[in-house]
Amino acid sequence: MILFWLICAALLAFALLYVLPPVLRAEASKAKNENARREANIAIYRDQLTELESDLRNGLVSEEQYAQDREDLERRLLEDTATAKTSKKLPGVSADARKHAYLAGIGLALVAVIFYLKVGTPEGITNAATADAPMPAAASSGERTPAQIEANVAKLAQRLQSNPNDAQGWAMLANSYLSMEKYSEAVGAFAKATELTPNDADLWAEYAYATAMTNGRSLAGKPIEYVNRALKLDPDNSKALGLAANAAYEAQDYQKAIDYWQRLSKQVPPNSEVAQAIQSRIADARSKLAAGAPQK
Repeated sequence: MILFWLICAALLAFALLYVLPPVLRAEASKAKNENARREANIAIYRDQLTELESDLRNGLVSEEQYAQDREDLERRLLEDTATAKTSKKLPGVSADARKHAYLAGIGLALVAVIFYLKVGTPEGITNAATADAPMPAAASSGERTPAQIEANVAKLAQRLQSNPNDAQGWAMLANSYLSMEKYSEAVGAFAKATELTPNDADLWAEYAYATAMTNGRSLAGKPIEYVNRALKLDPDNSKALGLAANAAYEAQDYQKAIDYWQRLSKQVPPNSEVAQAIQSRIADARSKLAAGAPQK
């Protein structure tokens, strides 16, 4: 008789292996989806930081503006990734979900025992199917591959299709496309971002840059319109000033280019690499001006 009950207990424990995992997986799946969203946002923030560092190296932003933008990115990242503490016993599954799952499993086992005692007859034990082995956790890679970044950006783009009024999401998507050098896609995202946030000078400056890249790197036409829009909102916007200077230089209006670069030079620390690069451009424009280059 003891052997019979031992066999029953083993069978019940084996049955619970099939009952509990589906209940727990449902909650774990929700946590997994949330983790995927956070991972996508982290990758996007990392892309924006890379772009910001590139702008600093290229002289498009001052060190002061770089420090301010970096601090803002880090603050938004901390806010976006703040979540409740995960259970140490069963990651991704809440304590309530585990309690309900265990109660359901134990309840089912008790019902089975009572039903068997009423109407059942001990018989042979059938061979049970082998339970699915849990998948090993994927090794965490330190740096994301381009494919992973593209997947995260694609998830963000898909999310925005169902939430098209997310202004911050469109700005993140646009800057992500920009860092991936997908300029046509960036232009479309910037168009939506500036429509939702028309008073953001930084967005208009980035919109101008992306549009110029799809315009054969020329700032003539729409790009300079967006630059002027940015300067109207913020006359001291560093990226807009840099683009305006480049546009004037491109149009051979060297005096105007010098004026823009001089305004930009006031925003950067003296003797910094950015300041030296700006002074080099000013010297080049002055030499062309002195040589009698045509003025607009």
